Amino acid sequence: MDELTTGAGARLARTSAVPGPGRHTAAVVADRFDRITWHDTHEQSAALRELAAELGDRHGHHTADLLTDVFLAAYKAGPRLREPAAMDPSRLVNHQIMTALMESPEFTGLRRETAGDPYAAAMAVLAQAGALRGLLERARDAQERGERAKRAQRAAAAAATAVDETLQQAAEEADEAGTAQAADAVRRAIETAEAAEAAEAAARQAALAAATAVPGIRATARGAVAKAAETVRGEAALMRAWGVGSGELERMPFAERARLAERLRTGRLARWADLIGRFRQMADGERARKVENATGELVGVTLGDDLSRVIPSELAHLGLPELRAVFAARYAAGELMLYDSQGEQTTGRGAIIACVDTSHSMYEEGPGGITREAWSKACALALLDQARAAGRDFVGILFSAPGRLQVFRFPADEPAPVERTVDFAETFLGGGTSYQTPLSAAGELLEAEFDDTARMRGDIVMITDDDCGVTEQWTRAWNDTRHRLGFRVFGLVIGAPRAAAADSVLQALCDNLRLIEDLTDVHTTADLFRVI
Repeated sequence: MDELTTGAGARLARTSAVPGPGRHTAAVVADRFDRITWHDTHEQSAALRELAAELGDRHGHHTADLLTDVFLAAYKAGPRLREPAAMDPSRLVNHQIMTALMESPEFTGLRRETAGDPYAAAMAVLAQAGALRGLLERARDAQERGERAKRAQRAAAAAATAVDETLQQAAEEADEAGTAQAADAVRRAIETAEAAEAAEAAARQAALAAATAVPGIRATARGAVAKAAETVRGEAALMRAWGVGSGELERMPFAERARLAERLRTGRLARWADLIGRFRQMADGERARKVENATGELVGVTLGDDLSRVIPSELAHLGLPELRAVFAARYAAGELMLYDSQGEQTTGRGAIIACVDTSHSMYEEGPGGITREAWSKACALALLDQARAAGRDFVGILFSAPGRLQVFRFPADEPAPVERTVDFAETFLGGGTSYQTPLSAAGELLEAEFDDTARMRGDIVMITDDDCGVTEQWTRAWNDTRHRLGFRVFGLVIGAPRAAAADSVLQALCDNLRLIEDLTDVHTTADLFRVI
């Protein structure tokens, strides 16, 4: 009896080390708030739900945990993996995939775009869907071994419980029926313990095989993370190009953000998002170059008596009593050193109105395959930014044939919804070209603004690729309106030298006319954004 119980005790000690079935099914450590975020995002994204259903049908229920892990790895501020020993054997393939993804050199770059942003993290999951499908397909055998290991562990745990029960029974029988029956019970316990050991050994081997059996996982993971990072960065750049800031995106409901992204990716000007973004960045840079109180672009230093343009070193003389007389003498003689500038008059204060030609000829492509429409709309959106930055109203007038126009208003004291901005950019009328229709509408808008607010000195920017006539009667009325309201007219002629010629109609109508021939060079209009 002592010998039997000693052997059984040794086996029992080993069997008691058999891990129980309560292992973790999530590879990424997460709290309940993280899991709530994933649940909410999953519920809001039809694409995520479809992917989860597809993978679940093909590869089993463990894929739900894998998608959760992929999401949380992108979303959490400091994602951390559990130790493999703490994982349920049926999830060791998930753990291996997550290890490969998170150890990829591109993973840090991906998280710069997705951390704290559920929408971006969901995008990262969807961008990696193809790679996940491939990895799960190649991991079928490993996953089956993991499932067998899980069953073996359960069997081992059940055997360990049976050992305890058998030994307890042996102790009870020894008290009640004597040594022979107790010895028989101990033998049963030994057999059960041996079965538990065998089950645990099988579980360990199966788990080890499952954790090392996915071929090509690192290369696939690296490609998946790189693709996800590119996708997320691309959408962020697309949003920035259309003037949607990160703060606005964070406040935007998931479904609305998804609809907007889809519209921008597939819309009329989707191909030219980069051009739009470059135009707006260029205009922003030119605004930054503006110098307060200067009448145009700085070109050097000159002499004079204009105190609004005195350079700082001259003003420093006023701080020294012994040099104040020198400053006064130089001021009287007109010999103070001043910033020298050139350019148009100071900026207007009325509305900025962009009249954009949308006649059939604007379909035509120029250098780099960029259409005249794309170039003109990019310029118009930069003018919208210009107006917003200056606290001025903006009006976009899309025109074509006589009587055909569409007006988009963006008051300075109201938000400029991105959907409205996209509507403006993507509207195209087609047909011929009329100068009188849009310019008359622009003049009426500035006159109404003057009547309502007494604001003058608006700016009209005419963007066209065509030359057309105007009547003498209309010209007289137009000149009277310009004189009364004091607005300026700028002209941008796209790829049509004749319309910008010295004797052209547009030359007579505009205070400042520019010919744009290289549609790839956004800086050809740079000075326009310094004077409007």
